[in-house]
Amino acid sequence: MKKYLVEFIGVFLFVTTVGMVALDPHSAGPLAPIAIGSVLMILVYAGGHVSGGHYNPAVTLGVWLRGRLPAGEVVPYWISQILGAAVASQVVLYLKGNPPYSPSDIAVVPSLIAEFIGTFALVYVVLNVATAKATSGNSYFGLAIGFTVVVMAFSFGSVSGGCFNPAIATGATLVHLEKFSSFWIYLAGDFAGGALAAVAFKFINPEDK
Repeated sequence: MKKYLVEFIGVFLFVTTVGMVALDPHSAGPLAPIAIGSVLMILVYAGGHVSGGHYNPAVTLGVWLRGRLPAGEVVPYWISQILGAAVASQVVLYLKGNPPYSPSDIAVVPSLIAEFIGTFALVYVVLNVATAKATSGNSYFGLAIGFTVVVMAFSFGSVSGGCFNPAIATGATLVHLEKFSSFWIYLAGDFAGGALAAVAFKFINPEDK
């Protein structure tokens, strides 16, 4: 139960930060990716020793496929993460005064590619710095994970919105940063990227079980 609470709290703070820095009025503008990656770094350090600090259903999928999470814990992780995103979205809307906002359309194929690459990079880094035997006990895992999000957000944010995380996509949709009709793009691109990252990790590190 503790690990699910940590995932809920982590996603709540993660999505709250995303909403507050990305949603007008008073958004952080072009600096938003720095705040978003930084809060993920902080939260990974804060909760990684309890839950692994996933805060992302695609990461949970990758960790399970890699063999470091029991199958029975996958759905509870996902539920905790999505609930955290849903609650955070309501807090953001309240604090921002429930502003009228019309998100722009995103191109399907470019957005799928962007979300796939960004999520692949994130999950690949997570698996290598936070679950691999060769890097066990390192002190830089949170920094590596957080900065991966910063880099991917700067790289692909203008294409897809730069979610790389179905929980973030849930929150972004609920606060009207993204259109509901585009939600499936994040699910498809993010879960596919996370799954392939696990396959790549296992292929490159067959001895790491």
